[in-house]
Amino acid sequence: MTLYDPDAIVWTLGVLVLIVPVLIVAIRQSGATARTKAQLAREREFQRLTELALNTQELTEHKLGEIALQLEEIRTRVTSVERSLREIE
Repeated sequence: MTLYDPDAIVWTLGVLVLIVPVLIVAIRQSGATARTKAQLAREREFQRLTELALNTQELTEHKLGEIALQLEEIRTRVTSVERSLREIE
């Protein structure tokens, strides 16, 4: 009576030799897929942040244009008041 059956050992090793590489490839592919998904998520976030920055910049430029117009109007009024004060003196 033998402790181990040689045929069982051969079959077990054969199955391991076939299954282990498949498992390794599957794990590596799932890791590569996860890395690719993470990279795409980062790129989408960068694109969203870029669009947000551009929108904010456009809004800031619009507000600065409004402020410049208001300052020009104030400058005109101050000049008019100064002219009036010189005439009164």
